[in-house]
Amino acid sequence: MTTITQGAALRIALATRVLEGVDVRQFTQWVVKKLGLPVNENKLSGLTVTDLKQALSAEETVETSIETDVDMEALKLAVRYLWGEDVDQDDSLPAVEAYAEGDMPGSLRVAVASNTDENLDGHFGSALRFLIYQLSKDEIRLVAVRPTLEADLAEDKNAARAALIGDCQIVYVQSVGGPAAAKIVRAGVHPMKYPQTGPAREVIARLQSILDAPPPWLAKILGVEAQSLARFAEEEEEADA
Repeated sequence: MTTITQGAALRIALATRVLEGVDVRQFTQWVVKKLGLPVNENKLSGLTVTDLKQALSAEETVETSIETDVDMEALKLAVRYLWGEDVDQDDSLPAVEAYAEGDMPGSLRVAVASNTDENLDGHFGSALRFLIYQLSKDEIRLVAVRPTLEADLAEDKNAARAALIGDCQIVYVQSVGGPAAAKIVRAGVHPMKYPQTGPAREVIARLQSILDAPPPWLAKILGVEAQSLARFAEEEEEADA
């Protein structure tokens, strides 16, 4: 059973962002303590500004209190996020397309760090979710959307984020630190920095355009011979003829 639904995870992550000084792990633990598992959108809609104010001012029990100084406007905005007022309309999750293993022979699985809509606009360590694409020479299909909230509750959040996309061959991010990149590589995923913000499919389409003649790094991932190496072999054969 899913303990925190995708929609609820997104709302909690966005709410935490506007609560300055509040740790996402600690805040999520408070939400779980307050609402019980599983946490879903309907349960979050029952939270109030008073609930948050009590939690953040340490008026509840020691086990669930979060001590920080957050102003009333931030509390109101956080509650709106928890209710979905600024999430479901302005930052809706993109629609996932049907996919079954084997549908796209010879395809790659590519993750994209994202915060809004279907865009590449996230850093590896802070993106709200990863968009997961299946990519072949002829098709790009969004097969999953994976919120990162539960990964961030792990003791090593970067390792957990890497594990979250461990079935992918490539991950696109706006930025990633050295230690985090090492964990991505250890998970068998190739990190690609792409600082510009833009539609994820446009970035994926650029990768798609070189699948017919992959450079060495991509050929290694695909398990095929790079075009440059193939040309070298042809030249060697011609020279020996």
